[in-house]
Amino acid sequence: MTTIAELPPGFADKVLSAQSTFRSVMDAMARPGLVQRIVPMAGAPGPMMRGTAAIALTLFDHDTPLWLDAQMAESSDVLKWLKFHTGAPVVQDSSIAAFALISDGGALPPLERFALGSSEYPDRSTTVIVQVDGLSSGRAFELRGPGIDGVATLQASIKPFDLFERLRMNEALFPRGIDVVLVADDAVVAIPRTTRVVSKGS
Repeated sequence: MTTIAELPPGFADKVLSAQSTFRSVMDAMARPGLVQRIVPMAGAPGPMMRGTAAIALTLFDHDTPLWLDAQMAESSDVLKWLKFHTGAPVVQDSSIAAFALISDGGALPPLERFALGSSEYPDRSTTVIVQVDGLSSGRAFELRGPGIDGVATLQASIKPFDLFERLRMNEALFPRGIDVVLVADDAVVAIPRTTRVVSKGS
């Protein structure tokens, strides 16, 4: 049984590391499809990647309800680490989550189960953080939308394979919708609700 003392540590320098991670995430949101790097931290618990752990330390607190997929939720180390370092309440109801952590993209539930925001408060939607195999190789996706000069090409190994097809629901929902952050170790790419996939390679 893992004790608090045995859990992977958080940021060595909380302020500077949180500022750097926040800037990387905001840059990713502002420039969809462009890979950003998060400065590696000391460690991450269980199935959580270093980039995901850094985002959690930066964005999660006691006011951000958090939903975990089965692989994350079944890891006592993840639960203890999140509680100790962030205080974020883990919820069973995905429709009230501010963030969702997805370790196994192949088991991603239907996006309609998450909070989609409202017309008055479109920002009250779930940001879904999906860990993926890679953000530098794999299928090629061409993206268009705000923050993209013409077309951005993203090469990524992603599960679920139909993630971008699922995200098409954002077009009908806008300004409501789901924002997605893809994480591969310390690399991060954001797919905001305003981004559209125009074509994809094999």
